[in-house]
Amino acid sequence: MATSGTVVTHTELDDRANQLAHLLRAEGLVRGDTIAILMENNEHYHVAMWAARRSGLYFTTINAHLGAGEIAYILNDSGAALLVSSEAMSATLAALDLEELLALRVRLIHGEPPTPAWASFADAVSAMPTVPIADESAGDLLQYSSGTTGQPKGIKRPLRDGPDSADNDPTVPFLRAIGFPDGGTYLSPAPIYHTAPAYWTMAVQRLGGTVVMMEKYDAEHALALISAYQVTHAQFVPSHFVRMLKLDDEVRAAYDVSSLRQVVHAAAPCPVPIKQQMIAWWGPVISEFYSSSEGAGATFISAADWLEHPGSVGKPMLGVPSIVGPDGGELPNGEIGDIYFAGGASFAYLNDPDKTASVSDSAGRVCVGDIGYLDDDGFLYLTDRKSFMVISGGVNIYPQEAENVLVSHHKVMDAAVFGVPDPDLGERVHAVIEPVHWADAGPDLAAELTAYCAQHLARYKVPRGIDFDPALPRLDNGKLYKQQLRERYTP
Repeated sequence: MATSGTVVTHTELDDRANQLAHLLRAEGLVRGDTIAILMENNEHYHVAMWAARRSGLYFTTINAHLGAGEIAYILNDSGAALLVSSEAMSATLAALDLEELLALRVRLIHGEPPTPAWASFADAVSAMPTVPIADESAGDLLQYSSGTTGQPKGIKRPLRDGPDSADNDPTVPFLRAIGFPDGGTYLSPAPIYHTAPAYWTMAVQRLGGTVVMMEKYDAEHALALISAYQVTHAQFVPSHFVRMLKLDDEVRAAYDVSSLRQVVHAAAPCPVPIKQQMIAWWGPVISEFYSSSEGAGATFISAADWLEHPGSVGKPMLGVPSIVGPDGGELPNGEIGDIYFAGGASFAYLNDPDKTASVSDSAGRVCVGDIGYLDDDGFLYLTDRKSFMVISGGVNIYPQEAENVLVSHHKVMDAAVFGVPDPDLGERVHAVIEPVHWADAGPDLAAELTAYCAQHLARYKVPRGIDFDPALPRLDNGKLYKQQLRERYTP
């Protein structure tokens, strides 16, 4: 653990996961059942995930920032029979109405139980064996979407046959693609309840690696950890890069990052200027993958290929991409349309067959809402989310272009661009900026940024208005919560 310094060895992790697996069986949970985990990043998280994954169970990792009502929805929707939590979550746990949690019958907590309805995790597993259970089989993550529009949806994949192993781990090929060696050191700066951090850190542990897990991301602290632990590999999101680049030059220069062999980023498109600056700083060690929680498809691109195809998210590693137009026909290279994948992972939205059917076409290809295009060399480029597209005066505008320009300005920490209602155009392009220094916010900076956009974008793509916010509602998985911003401007 990055801040506390707590260490869990592989032997300790193995023993503790086996003990919990035995408890799961003793409580009557069998292959295909579900447990839930509600904790901050801590040394207990992986124990719960590994116990479920080796017992043929689904494990639902719940966002630790959700309110009691949102948590209750996920617990009921997932049918979780057991919940593992921590003392740090006590206030949230106390707000749960346990009588409404229909399937939940076992409640374990690391630390002091908030009420008699909760059992001490340590006490519950203390008498359990540390050897593997007799009927090990592969479980999987039951991940819930971010829920930026409507209720979050559970994304459920069929369980794989046989025991859990590197051979059936979908993340191991990605680690191998970035040259992760058995026994490497991997920095994980993001909340472990998100899909990629959960999968990737478990794959690192599977390969005998050390995970350095941050309790919370801080740009300078991340650099200090890379230097102190001689980190070889790491995964970031673009907003992490932006915050590193906004540090003063002397702060950045104070830390040795030469141990890095490969870094991978994902979750949101990275502005070309930001990635160029990162490669200039760290060298050509920054790879990228694109996928979704659904696992409908995935692409990968190395730094070397990206320098030849700037802005691309790479070629497919899972599934076959195609670009589809409004009429359902496949578009030629270079034309923008909906991104579909064929041959990706099989999945369903839990308890929502209509939504599951809505993301597939008659050919069985799946689209989860991203827009982009393929070039003549087969490299995929993301343009934006379909739900973020602005239609102004009948013209399609992709806000990501303006966001990429704005965030490259030295006075901008973060930027959100979206459509707001306009009586003549239908929608007009608007921006909300998080400045590096709040004292800069005001009409002068708005005018400076408008002029800056005009130098890099066609006139119709330039925001018609710019407001400021001290902290944009960006989810901690790197995705921008635009719906919250849009609602401010909707009558």
